[in-house]
Amino acid sequence: MKFCYGKMDWLTLERGQENCYLLTNGLGGFSSSTIVNSNTRNDHAFFMGSKKAPNERINLIHKLEEWITIDEKTYPVSTQQYVNHIQDSHNYLAEFSFEDYPQWIYLYEGIELIKTIAMKQGENTIAVCYEIVNETEKKAVLSVTPWMEFVSKGAFLEKSQVFTIKDGTVESNEICLYENTNGIVQETKTEYRDDFYYAYDYCDGRKEIGAAVKNHTIVFETKPKQTQKWEIVYSMSPIQEDAASIFEQSVQYRKQLVKVSGIQSDVGQMLVKSANQFISERESTGGKTILAGYPFFEDWGRDTMIAMAGCCITTKQFETAKDIFRTFMQYCQDGLMPNLFPEGGKEPMYNTVDAALLFINTIYLYYKETADIDFVKEAWDVMKQIIYYYKNGTRFGIHTDQDGLIMAGEGLDQVTWMDVRVGEILPTPRHGKPVEINAYWYSALKIMQEFAEQFLDQAMPYGQMAEQVKESFCSQFWNEKSHCLKDVVSGTDADEQIRCNQIWAVSMPYTMLTEEKERQVVETVFEKLYTPYGLRTLNKEDKQFHAVYGGKQLKRDLAYHQGTVWAFPLGAYYLSYLKVYNYSEEAKNTVQRRLSMLKNAMREGCVGQLPEIYDGENPTRSQGCFAQAWSVGELLRVYAELERN
Repeated sequence: MKFCYGKMDWLTLERGQENCYLLTNGLGGFSSSTIVNSNTRNDHAFFMGSKKAPNERINLIHKLEEWITIDEKTYPVSTQQYVNHIQDSHNYLAEFSFEDYPQWIYLYEGIELIKTIAMKQGENTIAVCYEIVNETEKKAVLSVTPWMEFVSKGAFLEKSQVFTIKDGTVESNEICLYENTNGIVQETKTEYRDDFYYAYDYCDGRKEIGAAVKNHTIVFETKPKQTQKWEIVYSMSPIQEDAASIFEQSVQYRKQLVKVSGIQSDVGQMLVKSANQFISERESTGGKTILAGYPFFEDWGRDTMIAMAGCCITTKQFETAKDIFRTFMQYCQDGLMPNLFPEGGKEPMYNTVDAALLFINTIYLYYKETADIDFVKEAWDVMKQIIYYYKNGTRFGIHTDQDGLIMAGEGLDQVTWMDVRVGEILPTPRHGKPVEINAYWYSALKIMQEFAEQFLDQAMPYGQMAEQVKESFCSQFWNEKSHCLKDVVSGTDADEQIRCNQIWAVSMPYTMLTEEKERQVVETVFEKLYTPYGLRTLNKEDKQFHAVYGGKQLKRDLAYHQGTVWAFPLGAYYLSYLKVYNYSEEAKNTVQRRLSMLKNAMREGCVGQLPEIYDGENPTRSQGCFAQAWSVGELLRVYAELERN
């Protein structure tokens, strides 16, 4: 699936800066800037390398400043906003496209300039190519200047930092960057610049000013009536390959992902490629992991367990799935799965009630796709440990109440995915018995019952426990007045709020409601929460509803789960819709019609990706992370389900 943009997509610079591309290298490193070749965020970078996969990331080359001189006249190729002026090339940009890598085509007085970028999978290596088609009698000289930082992602470059260039390398902060080019490298006096302006950081209340350093320029001269190809390869290790090889490997790698997945639809195939961009090595554990989102997030347990179903299992990356499972099995503690693997030898953080239950459910999804009972046996002791601790009690107030339902959360600990805390303020308090957690709990118990019967393991009465949960859940959670499920059973006003969390009580492998009530849940969710790009986290009619997500951190946090539209629950909604209407042709046609709107979402924000969130009132522009793992994974599952049934 190829995305193409033309001049109508950047009628103004502001419009052109709405969308960006993303390349990743499977180590946490990435390349990203806007389709008009500008950086609108501090976290945008031409080359974000990974010092230690996946989260010790280094902003090596913040951007490439490019100019083309035709005879005596110089034109901008790159674009950038600074505090007091703008280097603007968007009027010369004829086309931007993206399929497996980004491509820009510029036109200058009869001279065509084509720019492409590719990253090498599994290495901190990036290549940029320029093809200059000169059909004129004039000489064309392209100048490319790397603006460098060599600081940790999100850090601010100090003016005192020293950069040296020697024999095809640049060194700073004890980091060496290798550079190989068929152009002419011209050393220049070191220049520090601290007026890079990031419009998208400003509107989010983040630091909107950045700094970078330059100390050399690379020059490419194309003579009249000639077409020439130029390249630069950058790497954190000695360079062994040319740009053409890097591009070819990148394209073939992505084609192989699609082939293995077996997905047939063009959107589904693009989502397969996009899903893989979140999978990364994790050096500290020696295994694989899933990054929650670009450009902000690292790898989290809850997000990983939700994203795995689509990003690994639907794509048939089964060895990767097992590798991730094993990492979490190794670190399971008191029945809890880590929510965060911090760097530097620190202990993992376990502040999630979801991840462990989702682990069991995702193991089951893996088993249903592979029939790999040997791996289930390998995970069995960890699965039993989770049930034992959830039944008898573990950290964060997680325990089984007398009615068999799971209770979670205490004090200021937020342990469901709606986990925002602002000082001592809990914008979305869900202490008590959250609806989706008990849906996960029931399904996990039924899964354990199924496997226990195969393994002849009678250590716990999983079936009896599940029946008690079902009886209690159906009697306590059903909200007859609203024809849906309560969000939480806590004895507070939060119980009656209509939220998207109830959809997982319909979409899990094992569910508790009658067919009629499941249909009512799906209908209520559509009426009160559905948008084409995600589900609202709160009914618009609720007095606590926030229509807009944006502004400084406090304002964003107060809106985060109070109406903001999230993309990833939309996957569970569509799967539930197909289920309650028995996968009828009419139901499949309805889902396919509504899914078609995602093509527009994949053109906006980050090209080919799906974002984290949108405004709650009118979801038109992506917010938060411009690429989110569970958004991509959950919607990819729907495409696969449509092709399966």
